[in-house]
Amino acid sequence: MSETVTSAPARARATRDELRADVWLAGALLVGAVLSAALGSVAGFYGEDVPGLEWALLYAFAIAAPLAVRRRYPLSVALVVAVAFIVGGSVRIPELYVGNIVLFIAMYTVGAWVDDRRRATVVRVAIIAGMFIWLIIFMFQAATAPTDEGLSRVGAFSPFVAYMLIQLLVNAAFFGGSYYMGDRAYASALERSTLEQRTQELEEEREVTAAQAVALDRVRIARELHDVVAHHVSAMGVQAGAARSVMQRDPDAARAALVGVEESARSALTELRQLLETLRGPGGEPVDGSTVRLDDLADLVAHARENGLPTEFAVVGEPIALPDVVQINVFRVAQEALTNARRHGGPGATADVRLRFEHDAVELEVSSSGRVVALGARSGLGIVGMRERAAASGGTIEIGPRPRGGFLVRMRVAVPVGANA
Repeated sequence: MSETVTSAPARARATRDELRADVWLAGALLVGAVLSAALGSVAGFYGEDVPGLEWALLYAFAIAAPLAVRRRYPLSVALVVAVAFIVGGSVRIPELYVGNIVLFIAMYTVGAWVDDRRRATVVRVAIIAGMFIWLIIFMFQAATAPTDEGLSRVGAFSPFVAYMLIQLLVNAAFFGGSYYMGDRAYASALERSTLEQRTQELEEEREVTAAQAVALDRVRIARELHDVVAHHVSAMGVQAGAARSVMQRDPDAARAALVGVEESARSALTELRQLLETLRGPGGEPVDGSTVRLDDLADLVAHARENGLPTEFAVVGEPIALPDVVQINVFRVAQEALTNARRHGGPGATADVRLRFEHDAVELEVSSSGRVVALGARSGLGIVGMRERAAASGGTIEIGPRPRGGFLVRMRVAVPVGANA
């Protein structure tokens, strides 16, 4: 009988240790069957009319040896064991105990290890039906045998009838127990296999989540470093260039520009230190008020003016409470937009910063004049960083050239009513 057909879901395959244990089990039961047959012959279970010892040995081998491969070929093993049991009982092999144990194990194995549940049911029901038919035939022969030996048969409910009923009940419990326990073992194995698979999936998901968290942290750190460094270094470049151009004819102006370079360097170092303190803090929380806020936009605009970018600033509406992450991201977007305007707008470029508050949203608009550099030609990370900050705040952002010239950055973030700053 082919046993390659399986149905999903399938239980885990037998391990090497389990297969090795089956061989030891078969050997132990083989020894037990031989001893049981020998002792049964001495005890005279079936009287003097029994087969010779060589037949008992053959029966013991036929009944026990198949268990060595019971998990590999459970259906075939169950059928071979059932046939050997019936034949042994029919020819009066004096072995009454080990055969029953082996038959129970074989039936149990079919229920516990066959993935094709329909085939497992058919084979077990066929074996049970065959066993009961054989038992009924045996009982009929015993009841009609012309002998006065053994239990009394007098009366409608004689001792002989009671004994036969006990045999039927014991066999019903025997086969019912093996059937039920096999099915329960299979269901438990499926649950265990499913749990192990789910545990593996959760472990893989945990590893992926950890890797994503590391990647997100790296992106966040890179974005913060870019925004801090690019802004101040850009300003230092403008100031240094101004100092170089007027150094010969206007030493005082050059000295003032160099002072601006020094101040920009100090500011860059201060912000870098604050950033590092924030990253070192538990959970990445701000340390000692180091986080920039929207209240610092006026200073940012003043810094842009001092470094050669005429900039207007206006606040529209009544300020509302905003989460720290929103304030940081709005400030950094404004900082990056002004840095880009100063770097790419060319001589005569100007900028206009407007911060609009609504009852459930905040909107930042930074527009600049001057020449426009196509987005595809820009290799920096500033545009990417602004889009990431808008997404991290749960908002939207528009970045691109204006129809009348210049550049526009507009970021809008919806804020739930009652959000805490």
